[in-house]
Amino acid sequence: MPSAHMSYSVGAVSMQASKKHRNHRNAVPTGEPGNHFVPQNYQPVHTLCSTDGTQIGNNTLATELQYCTLESSSATSGCNTAYNSPSTLSFSPTTSSPISNQDCQSENTYGSPISVSCITEDPDDLRHKLKELETAMLGPDSDDIVDSIESALHSHLTLEPEKWLQAMDIPRGDLKQTLIACAQAMEEKNNMVAEWLVAELRQMVSVSGDPIQRLGAYMVEGLVARLSRTGSSIYKALRCKEPPSADLLSYMQILFEVCPYYKFGYLSANGAIAEAFKGENRVHIIDFQIAMGSQWVTLIQALAARPGGPPHVRITGVDDSVSAYARGGGLDIVGRRLTQFAKSLGVPLEFHPAVMSASEIQLGDLCVQPGEALAVNFAYQLHHLPDESVDTTNHRDRLLRMVKRLHPKVVALVEQESNTNTSPFVPRFVETLSYYTAVFESIDVTLPRDSKERINAEQHCLARDIVNMIACEGAERVERHELLGKWRSRFTMAGFSPVPLSPLVNATIKSLLEKYSEHYRLEERDGALYLGWKNRALVVSCAWR
Repeated sequence: MPSAHMSYSVGAVSMQASKKHRNHRNAVPTGEPGNHFVPQNYQPVHTLCSTDGTQIGNNTLATELQYCTLESSSATSGCNTAYNSPSTLSFSPTTSSPISNQDCQSENTYGSPISVSCITEDPDDLRHKLKELETAMLGPDSDDIVDSIESALHSHLTLEPEKWLQAMDIPRGDLKQTLIACAQAMEEKNNMVAEWLVAELRQMVSVSGDPIQRLGAYMVEGLVARLSRTGSSIYKALRCKEPPSADLLSYMQILFEVCPYYKFGYLSANGAIAEAFKGENRVHIIDFQIAMGSQWVTLIQALAARPGGPPHVRITGVDDSVSAYARGGGLDIVGRRLTQFAKSLGVPLEFHPAVMSASEIQLGDLCVQPGEALAVNFAYQLHHLPDESVDTTNHRDRLLRMVKRLHPKVVALVEQESNTNTSPFVPRFVETLSYYTAVFESIDVTLPRDSKERINAEQHCLARDIVNMIACEGAERVERHELLGKWRSRFTMAGFSPVPLSPLVNATIKSLLEKYSEHYRLEERDGALYLGWKNRALVVSCAWR
């Protein structure tokens, strides 16, 4: 690895210098292993900073060493180490990748510590600083020392990445493999190679290119955020200059129309709920992410057409901040819309808002009443809740156990069929690349590549999730998808049993897909419905009780 190679080179130089100047009249033993000598007036770097970061003394060389050390890429505790100033992101269709936007300040005001890979951008300045270091430590006649160090630096800054790519057998220009190689370099803490690959990748991506180029643009920003340890700030910054709420709503609507993923989830869940409500006079739906409430329009229509008349309907909607912003207001907007629509169809409907996140919900917040047939809806929501790998509270399983105590007639689950929850970084990166390649390809067949609407929809509705999965860890990583097999285990442990989906649901979805590309695939397996693009399953829907 370059870092190990650099330590060896500098160490060898130090040993050579120690032997050459053992009897230097201004040198004294350091007492360290190897019997190194330093000038009598030399002051160690760590003594130049107080515990509050205040510089002590006026030694120019020592001050430079504080910010530019050859032997360590980590910051010294308590020192005013130089940091990269972070930039937050906006995206422009005229650039090859997302660009920095200084108008939006991040909460995280630091990046990676200065390391050997960023000693100086000016070669002449580098030579000057090395000469000062050489003169102070070794005397005025050691040009070979500078040449040795410069040679090592040049080797690591230019040759190592190329050799590293060749060793990985990655053809130059292969965007997918270069993205994966960059992720592997970061995982191995090979930041010098990672930085070089990021520079290469920026020349290969474009928000108006083919699907892998567009996806690559957002994945590169995720890699940059992870490399600079500003993942959480970049993730938040993607919302720092969100478009007006009406525009954001229109971007969501674009994805809703051009891809069948949301319609598939809503129709399949509604089919399971309608089946459970047969013959019931009072029904209650708890939606843990109600968003705009669009899912319930078709169900209200179905209940209105039910023989014998519609039941009395209550809907409890749990809010989320993104939907609230897109709506331009609180849940009262959703409540008015649904009650007015139901009234126009002769369906009595009450709406109960629960203005809190799903992880905060308690039984008393749901207002369940005796005599109601209860249905619970988890559509694209549960993967946002932290599980046992993030927090000992384990809200993911806690919520399922709480819902089970309500004795619902049906629980509808719709989730992305992807494995990014507890996967290590590189497998998670590869999974994200595979999953969203299929998503971007499916968008590509509907909207032209130079479409401003498509660029905005991908930027504002997909990019933030991608960056979060790549750049963030721990509680800050909120996009934590699991495969159906894992969801099945969680529901079973909470006491639920699977409910077969009605054949009518399958037929309805098949009819829906006739309006879209022939590359969409519908598969019923083990009591669940899978919607995919070509050979990649993307969304799964199932029911429990």
